[in-house]
Amino acid sequence: MNEIDSNNSSFSFFNNTPWFVYECTIDLDKDYRRIALFLLYLLLFMVGLAENILVVWVNWRRRHSANGVLFCVINVSMSDLMVVLIMPFFMLEVTLDKVWLWGRFLCKVTHLIYVVNFYSSSFFLAFMTLERYLSLARPSSPACFPVSKRRRWLLCGGLWLLSLFLALLENIHMDLLEWDEPGCYMMPENSYTEWFVSISFLCLLFQFLGPASVIVACNVLIARAVRASPDVDGRRDVWLVHVYSLVFVVCWLPYQMVMFLMMVDDLDPHVFSCNTVEVLYFSYSVVQCLSLFHCVANPILYNFLSKSFRANLINAVVRYTPQEGPERPRRQGSAPNAGAPRTGKKERKLSNTSTSHSDIAAS
Repeated sequence: MNEIDSNNSSFSFFNNTPWFVYECTIDLDKDYRRIALFLLYLLLFMVGLAENILVVWVNWRRRHSANGVLFCVINVSMSDLMVVLIMPFFMLEVTLDKVWLWGRFLCKVTHLIYVVNFYSSSFFLAFMTLERYLSLARPSSPACFPVSKRRRWLLCGGLWLLSLFLALLENIHMDLLEWDEPGCYMMPENSYTEWFVSISFLCLLFQFLGPASVIVACNVLIARAVRASPDVDGRRDVWLVHVYSLVFVVCWLPYQMVMFLMMVDDLDPHVFSCNTVEVLYFSYSVVQCLSLFHCVANPILYNFLSKSFRANLINAVVRYTPQEGPERPRRQGSAPNAGAPRTGKKERKLSNTSTSHSDIAAS
């Protein structure tokens, strides 16, 4: 078979076969991909469900705190919990090779929940990082999520509504299509290329570039402030700050890169070879699954690494643990009084200098 230049017109034929068909030589094993994706979704579901339920349970008891960082942590956890709860649908869809068995309503609702999380998680992470920077470096500056409950809830509701609006732009074209088997697909009736490019650009701008710029820039400024502070172990705290940025980029950059290359392919089908396009569409579902690792990483980074969260978790567990014997209450009653001055001083010092996003809520 003669090689044909990839820039040739799509109307060029070889033995009555279009160039973009006979040029394909790669053979990707989709069965192994289905098995790997099922196992990844199962892992994400089990771990993410346990982590986020625990985080919401512990932090919800402190939801009236005046601290804006804690308020953002709760919203991030609720957003991640929503998408974790619909992962079983993704697992079964992958196992059945894109066959959808749950009707048109769940097709639209599950995808809407997924895309809302897609945006809301990034928005609240960006505002949480900005709030953390302002509370550390500029304590006299106005907070993003102010103490005033009305202003705080208005801003919170605005971020959720913006996420819902951006999700509806995509979800409006989500529907159940009956071909050989029923499938849940995004298929606009007209102007598919224009629609896909527009949605992909909005996603790249609002979900990744905007939040990533805020997260990385604020974390760099936080790291500088921590490095200059003599009160904490600078090396550990600076390392932790950079991990926040790295995890966000690692989770979302591969997905956004694949989406961008698919957008380029839609705009000009002759830019990439057929093998490249095959790899792009093959890897799309893989990077989409890998991006959901933020549902597992966020509770660890922003909660379990926090001393204040671990302390509140232990207190919550002890509170709901049955206690027997008359001596335990007396010991618990005397311990806080004996160590109160030293503990309070340590927590205040930690809240002013630590880079852990939840530690600031200790004050």
